[in-house]
Amino acid sequence: MSEQDAAPAGAKPAPSNLVMRVLAALVLAPLTIAVAYAGGWLWALLVTLVSIGLFAEWLTVVGAGSAALTGAGTIVIAMMGAAVAFGGLKTSVIVGLVGGAIVTLIARGKFIWAATGFAYAAAALLASILVRKDLVNGFSALMFVLLVVWATDIGGYFAGRSIGGPKLWPRVSPKKTWSGALGGFVASLLVAVGFAACGFGKMGPLLLVSAILSVVSALGDLFESAVKRLFGVKDSSHLIPGHGGLMDRLDGFVAAILAAWIIGFLRHGVHSAGSGLMVW
Repeated sequence: MSEQDAAPAGAKPAPSNLVMRVLAALVLAPLTIAVAYAGGWLWALLVTLVSIGLFAEWLTVVGAGSAALTGAGTIVIAMMGAAVAFGGLKTSVIVGLVGGAIVTLIARGKFIWAATGFAYAAAALLASILVRKDLVNGFSALMFVLLVVWATDIGGYFAGRSIGGPKLWPRVSPKKTWSGALGGFVASLLVAVGFAACGFGKMGPLLLVSAILSVVSALGDLFESAVKRLFGVKDSSHLIPGHGGLMDRLDGFVAAILAAWIIGFLRHGVHSAGSGLMVW
């Protein structure tokens, strides 16, 4: 969720909420980076648990969170994560297709929303693991995506509150502004400049990739906001202090990591997506 959702433009955020956000970020960001650096089964385990959480929250938001449906999805996503973590990508895809069909059948009247939520979680799972599995540039590619998403959020937060102005899409997310969107976009480009300056890629291509991922991240944020507004839900859960749930915190990342994997896959193939993203 973009930081602009916290309070109306021009208003000062509640100190207690801001403190909770900062404290949560100070704990979660270093932990995420450390596990990402370790990679392997540890990163796959974290991603699998988070993907299960995303699916469970999605079902709650759309009003389909039955024990049977949540349990079935949890088992399927866990099997997918285990398979892809140990090199069984084809097995993971087959499990996902069969398991997704079962989840859809269990959902009955909510089958479209259940299928969408399962695809959302499964895509986050596979893209996050596959980008990191690149032995040469997996970690740098993953960090690039994470930092672009974080910069987009943080830049949007400060620009939206300090500048204010016209709303971006008031019907879907009434607190987001065009100034915040522009601020987040500019902040994401600074990530590309930093990576290029440190020798992790060429300036031009990284700026282009950063721009794409920033826009996709913002669209992922708006998509999640639209789903919540459709079902009259403010936060997907209260799991993360000051941030809401996993969907609220990772909406932009899910969209961005999927786009990053697609770019990397198209350039260097399934198992070298990290290099495809970073090496031009």
